[in-house]
Amino acid sequence: MQHTTTIRVRFYELDPYNHVNHTAYFGYFETARIDALDSVGLAMDTMSSAGFHIVVVDAHARFISPAVGGDTVRIETEVVERHRASSVWHQEMYRDDTLLATLDILGAITDLDGKPRRLPPELADRLARI
Repeated sequence: MQHTTTIRVRFYELDPYNHVNHTAYFGYFETARIDALDSVGLAMDTMSSAGFHIVVVDAHARFISPAVGGDTVRIETEVVERHRASSVWHQEMYRDDTLLATLDILGAITDLDGKPRRLPPELADRLARI
């Protein structure tokens, strides 16, 4: 399955060339992941109350074509692998049908103190819907 988020580029995210600064892409992708988690009932406060977090431990971005001022971008988010204590996420950012950037991340499951823990069954079931 896949989750879709749209974001409008804001003026302060632009570099002198009217391109979205590369650091802003990470914020867009993060927003889309949080949106996807919310859509399956795993809001940040819900996970914290259940005693776990998902933390990014590895990220690989590829910038293909620049987003520019005035764009509305669409981010497709998918959990492509679920392991005992981690998940692999793939995200693609588009302007209309033009692929702008991709991000692959490894998310570790931790307790509230940051120690690795197994993926709770309820999380695994919900992540399967993203």
